[in-house]
Amino acid sequence: MPDVEKTAAAPASTTPGKGRPTPKRRDAEGKRRGPVAPAPMTAKEARARRKAAKGNRADRKAAAADRRAAVQERRARMLAGEDKYLLPRDQGPVRAYVRDLVDARRNLVGLFMPMALVLILTMFVAPQLNSIITLAMLVMMLFMIIEGFVLGKIVNNRVIERFPDTTDTGFKLGWYAFVRASQIRKMRAPKPRVGPGDAV
Repeated sequence: MPDVEKTAAAPASTTPGKGRPTPKRRDAEGKRRGPVAPAPMTAKEARARRKAAKGNRADRKAAAADRRAAVQERRARMLAGEDKYLLPRDQGPVRAYVRDLVDARRNLVGLFMPMALVLILTMFVAPQLNSIITLAMLVMMLFMIIEGFVLGKIVNNRVIERFPDTTDTGFKLGWYAFVRASQIRKMRAPKPRVGPGDAV
């Protein structure tokens, strides 16, 4: 019986070698970055390099003015209610509608902070009235809680009517309305788009 020579089957196709070793990562990155400048020998040289990197004084002042202008523009657009520039909590048509609902109402809760400040100052001026002032603050807080609950119910019902498919309802939306209502009108951000008593 003739000997059968055993041969290994060669793969159908092979990838030709590159003919050179794969370069190390640090070598490849070093070539991309270019030569690294030597470390400064003195503190004076380090200061000179930092100053050169920043540019001259006129360039720095121009860059600072551009940054201030950009910040002011973003703030102005945010106060105007442009959705792109709002905080995530204020974005969307539902939140804009809630702000309009709150701004169109005359909310007693908005008087809490000014009245609380007056009462606290009165406690320092007339300590003998402390018990009366404390009672008055407790009554104010009770009215705040009641009005916050009523406002939350009104806002949620109106939002469900206007946006039946929204999931942005419940306590979170009521709290959002309450926080806005508790702020002094001139200090609200974004600024009110409607006046008190306007139809929304």
